[in-house]
Amino acid sequence: MAIPLLYRQLQDQLRQWVQPKDQRLLQGFAEMLAAILQSSSACLGKWIPYLSHRDCQARAHLEWLSYFLHNQQISAERFYEPMLRHVLAAFAGESVLLTLDTSILWDQFCLIAVCFVWGGRSFTLAQVVLEHGSATVGFEQYQRVLKRAQQVLPPQCQMTLLADRGFEHGNLMHWLRQQHWSWAIRVKSDLKVTLADGCSQSVEQLLPPPEQAYLFENVQVLDGTACHLVTAKVPETKDAWAVLSDQAPSLQTLALDGKRFGGIEPHFKDDKSAAFGVWQSGLRTPQTLTCLFMLLDCASLLALLLGMMLVQAGARARLDWHGERGLSFLQLGLRELSRLCYKRLSLPKLLALPKQNPPPACASLRKREALDCRIEFSKVVKFS
Repeated sequence: MAIPLLYRQLQDQLRQWVQPKDQRLLQGFAEMLAAILQSSSACLGKWIPYLSHRDCQARAHLEWLSYFLHNQQISAERFYEPMLRHVLAAFAGESVLLTLDTSILWDQFCLIAVCFVWGGRSFTLAQVVLEHGSATVGFEQYQRVLKRAQQVLPPQCQMTLLADRGFEHGNLMHWLRQQHWSWAIRVKSDLKVTLADGCSQSVEQLLPPPEQAYLFENVQVLDGTACHLVTAKVPETKDAWAVLSDQAPSLQTLALDGKRFGGIEPHFKDDKSAAFGVWQSGLRTPQTLTCLFMLLDCASLLALLLGMMLVQAGARARLDWHGERGLSFLQLGLRELSRLCYKRLSLPKLLALPKQNPPPACASLRKREALDCRIEFSKVVKFS
């Protein structure tokens, strides 16, 4: 059987950016991406029908896939990062928003990811899977992920990093200051804070009454790290808000922290259940899981570009029945790829992302109301 059209087109387009020493690796890489995109699955067994052109039995296919996932030559540095540099070229000198978070797999592995926030969602810049049963990791475990993310971003970007409560580390804040990154990190209620007047209290003691917000300038945390603190209580939320930042404290600090939820959480959900179902992969080693997530990141990025190009061409209504965009760019791209394969049409030339950040998808009036909701505080107090 001849190599299917999609596989040849993917290989031709990827060859613009990916240059492995052995071209057979690029061919295998393109075949696996095509299988992932067509099956919408992280399960190796579900890729087999899309490898039929190899004219092998199922066991031979699985052995080849296993060899590929264990091959040290198949790495993000060689395959995924060149794609990212092409996709992010337009963001040179621009302000960009990044998220840092972890996700637990089977209570045995921890995925650490740094993602780029765009279009109401995010996509991976760098990631690694560790054999670690907790979502809390040390700075030395995720520092290299931050460095890899830094290396793929265009020059002179103005970075802002958002992180959750598991990352309230003095070493992280010191590193971010050295790199001239801005940051906003949500913190736990037991964190000790030294105020501008020299008084030390826990974050819990600095929480305001309901429907109020407190802004603390020039505080110190974690053995002398200088920053600012914003705390707030909203009746609609279970937990109070407490966010440290290097920027002057304001209510916009809370709005900035809120972008973390819309950025990285849906991304993890796409990998686990909404798009690819990584739970069904059957892989149980850090190396193979890291390689699998790299392949899923590549497939997600290709689908995102297809979805973005579909919207730019004014053809979204062909696959999305909502009045405004109700599907993520990833879901639009996966459906557009299925349409192209079904009609035996050519894959368009993949473009870079525009630096203009489009609004998030809105699939219902309830979702629109949630996105448009503005929280009002009865009182905002600033402590200098």
